[in-house]
Amino acid sequence: MNNEVIKCVDLVKTYNMGQVNEYRALKGINLTIKEGDFISIIGSSGSGKSTLLNLISCLDTPTSGDVYVDGTALSQLGDNDRARLRNKKLGFIFQQFNLLRGMTAYENVELTMRFAGIGKKERNEKVLELLKKVGLESKAKNRPTEMSGGEQQRVAIARALANDPRIILGDEPTGNLDTTTGATIMELLTELNQDQGKTLVMVTHDPAIAKKAHRTVKIKDGKLEEEVRGALIGNHNGDDLPHRKTIIKK
Repeated sequence: MNNEVIKCVDLVKTYNMGQVNEYRALKGINLTIKEGDFISIIGSSGSGKSTLLNLISCLDTPTSGDVYVDGTALSQLGDNDRARLRNKKLGFIFQQFNLLRGMTAYENVELTMRFAGIGKKERNEKVLELLKKVGLESKAKNRPTEMSGGEQQRVAIARALANDPRIILGDEPTGNLDTTTGATIMELLTELNQDQGKTLVMVTHDPAIAKKAHRTVKIKDGKLEEEVRGALIGNHNGDDLPHRKTIIKK
């Protein structure tokens, strides 16, 4: 699999900080992500990594430049079309889980399918299948307050997979988890990439987690500073690999 699923072209994002002040979070980012890739985005707090993920995920719009998803320029889409693209092609996993507290695990996963117009029988079958996939079929009737952090994140992963997206986006998906639970979540995400060919794009501050990706993109002060290549499909730890650094011209 080598076709491009995401392409960022000259992305600039500027935030107004008052009448005269502005903050440029991204300063001309160019990045291509191919189908089946696993990309980690690293950088210090405020470097622009989460801003980049928000632009890729249609949650925000660039000041200039464009993002292409499956060849479609996001700038050419209206709000409804962007929402449909998010619902059909993108799955999201957040650090804070973002589960609806008043709903059960089953209902949290089902909700995404309701928005997509999937029938009740198919929804029921798929929700149970997804909860089983993440090892939580016995927690289907539990609400988030009745589950551990790791269990909530597994529900979030099931929700992200509800409409069988080609691309899964994660913003610090293990950031609120202990080391052991975080490793379990990363194992699950890696399996989705390797076994199902899902494209993963993940923001992380943890070098050990970033090391599991096929490629690691480092952002500093809103610019793409360097890209580390070399992780091999099938190697979960990324240990003893001859990583090659390619410096990206600013």
